[in-house]
Amino acid sequence: MTVFGEIAADYRRRLNEGGNEPPGLGLKLVRENRLGAVRLAAEYGGGDYTVPQFFEFLISLAEADPDLAHILRVHFANVEELQRVPVTAAKQQWISVIAEGRLIGGVSSEQSTRSVGGQSYDTKLIRENGGLRLRGRKFYSTGAQFSDYLRVTAENEDGAPVAAVVPADRTGVVHLDDWDGVGQRHTGSGTTLFEDVAVSDDEVLTLGTNVGVDRARGALVQLYLHAIAAGILRSVASEAATLVRERHRTYTFATADTPARDPQLLEIVGEIDAAAYAAEAVVLRAATELAPALGTARVSGIDAELETKASIAAARVKVAIEEPALRAASRIFDVGGASSARSTAHLDRHWRNLRTLFSHNPTVYKARVLGDIAVNGAPLPDSGFF
Repeated sequence: MTVFGEIAADYRRRLNEGGNEPPGLGLKLVRENRLGAVRLAAEYGGGDYTVPQFFEFLISLAEADPDLAHILRVHFANVEELQRVPVTAAKQQWISVIAEGRLIGGVSSEQSTRSVGGQSYDTKLIRENGGLRLRGRKFYSTGAQFSDYLRVTAENEDGAPVAAVVPADRTGVVHLDDWDGVGQRHTGSGTTLFEDVAVSDDEVLTLGTNVGVDRARGALVQLYLHAIAAGILRSVASEAATLVRERHRTYTFATADTPARDPQLLEIVGEIDAAAYAAEAVVLRAATELAPALGTARVSGIDAELETKASIAAARVKVAIEEPALRAASRIFDVGGASSARSTAHLDRHWRNLRTLFSHNPTVYKARVLGDIAVNGAPLPDSGFF
């Protein structure tokens, strides 16, 4: 069995046993097979995947286990950030950690912040009694409790944004595991506390503050979410076909004696299949537009024009796939009959997971900005969330 096969089988087992268990085996396999290093350059001991190869990998991983794919999102963002020039000695030590197969998650969002996407943090990194101390409270800590290390954004004594990379189990780091989302339930996306956590000077990274200049726009992490959605849609299409193929009962007023020959059911399966195909296609197309931005950042630094093109591509994908994806996840019930609504069928997870993913950075804002660009040539918002 392939690694993805093992991950998928474990995901199904966990569903069948109540769906209350995080992807422990999947994380073990990720570490053992150094899957977290697939985008690390060969010179650092990584898999050297191209950007399109990486997104093909990610879609397949999300098809096998969408929680596991989501858990790794911040890790892969860190992989890119650490390889962006200049690659300092501080960055190099963490690149070595990734090459060994370990995971560097991260936490940034704070519910106390009114303006999402900025670099103002209530979490502070303060020097006291000759040492650095990290204090704060983060939410949406996706993957943090499952990581080996955490990249934590904070403000230093001068109010400047910095990042501290610390072991996820260091004294004072508390994972509350209080995520109660309707979907992506086992991603550990709840609260992380930093209670007087000791930080050494070589664990601190400086952060860029000018989007498109020394701070990436974040097209990677945006498109990453859409790739998870594409993987989920693969599962929806596969399960819809299996449902119809294996159904034996049908209605007296159906147009065929068996569901597998019913043209109305076949039409719905065909629509779901097309939605899955289209989502994957646009994600991979956008990946080709993201590739120059990531490649250039590794060679000569962030290129504002390439960053903008990549962010527009990622936004287009989100706007294009959201409604067809949610419709597909709902229409699977139309081919499964009443039995498909049983909780043991687990079919509701697809809509819940997609809805949760799409709630990141709402589509209404993305569509409005795309329209403003098309009509008025407006610039993108000056935010790492776009």
